[in-house]
Amino acid sequence: MPIDFPNSPTNGDLYSAGGKNWQYNGSAWVLLGVSTTVTLEDDSVTTAKIAAGAVSTAGMADNAVTQAKMASTLSAVTICTSSTKPGSPFTGQTIFETDTNRMRVWLGSQWSGGTTHVGGLSVEYLIIAGGGGGGSAQSIGSYASGSGGGAGGYRCSVTGENSGGGASTESFLSLSAGTYVVTVGGGGAGGAPNTDSGTNGSNSVFNTITSIGGGAGKAYGANPQTGNTGGSGGGGNTGGSGGAGTANQGYSGGGSAGGPNYGGGGGGGAGAVGANGTGTTGGNGGAGASSSITGSSVARAGGGGGGTYNGGTAGSGGSGGGGAGSVGTAQNNGVAGTTNTGGGGGGAGSHAVSKENVTALGGAGGAGVVIIRYPTADAAGLTITGGTKVVGPAGAAAYTVHTFTSSGSLVIT
Repeated sequence: MPIDFPNSPTNGDLYSAGGKNWQYNGSAWVLLGVSTTVTLEDDSVTTAKIAAGAVSTAGMADNAVTQAKMASTLSAVTICTSSTKPGSPFTGQTIFETDTNRMRVWLGSQWSGGTTHVGGLSVEYLIIAGGGGGGSAQSIGSYASGSGGGAGGYRCSVTGENSGGGASTESFLSLSAGTYVVTVGGGGAGGAPNTDSGTNGSNSVFNTITSIGGGAGKAYGANPQTGNTGGSGGGGNTGGSGGAGTANQGYSGGGSAGGPNYGGGGGGGAGAVGANGTGTTGGNGGAGASSSITGSSVARAGGGGGGTYNGGTAGSGGSGGGGAGSVGTAQNNGVAGTTNTGGGGGGAGSHAVSKENVTALGGAGGAGVVIIRYPTADAAGLTITGGTKVVGPAGAAAYTVHTFTSSGSLVIT
């Protein structure tokens, strides 16, 4: 028998008849308390059969669709950052990192290198400036030694690594077709005998990124000698403090003390402060930082060690190409920083001779380097030249790497 629903109902009205309940939804009476299972035929739901706007995020309850509710052969895309990836991923799970714009897939034991989604070609970089030169030996009322040069500024955008001075990794660069000038900074000269100090290293530049040359180390002087500021600071001398490093690029140099061996301060490194010199030892250069941008982990941008006068123990160069200081058992030059690491030069060592016979030089800073890489798959259809180009190096098989040991250009066509 027909059901006689009320006339002119309002939304939400209830009606009961024959032990069943209905509710008016604004356009029709809906039977309550009925659970129905619907089995869909293959292809019964297609894009063409769904009205525009019928399914929207706003129309779905929170957690209405979760990975746990989907078949094991289906995967939703998990939105996260590079530091908040799922802790227990399953094989085939797909994520999108909002901080890197990279989509990755869990391969069962590790995340894939992924594909970067940007308007242009997204590149990672390591840009290191030239290291500062070490201080020379100098006689000002006595015979003394030089302090270590600071490492060149260190800037890095490789995921999971750091820039210098303990800074977090920087953002990728997005490049379109064009020519991009690359400047590789040279190392600073070591101090000549009886001069004040070495010279700062030169800046390295790529696109909008500039790394500052390392600060020079100082020679002994009549007054406290503060190390030069730079990407990482140079070591101090004659009781002076180390020079300051540049924020997000490197650390400060170490200070110095008095006799009997007048140890010069160590130059700062990308990864650590230079050590202070003491009455008997030169300060060690600050440690550099490591990057795997080329596929294997390499330390670069270590500070130079401080030298000593008339014996004692010279400071060692910081890991990553810092030059060692020299012991003043003779007129000993400081050791140069390693080329293309941005390492600081070591301080000179001298012993008791007349001022006119002081010949020990500070070690030169090492030249910097610029390294660029990108996922090889992202560059499909492009021609990219510049520097030494390696496709799929060991440890970074999904990438193409361009290494510039001298100035040049990266050309994208």
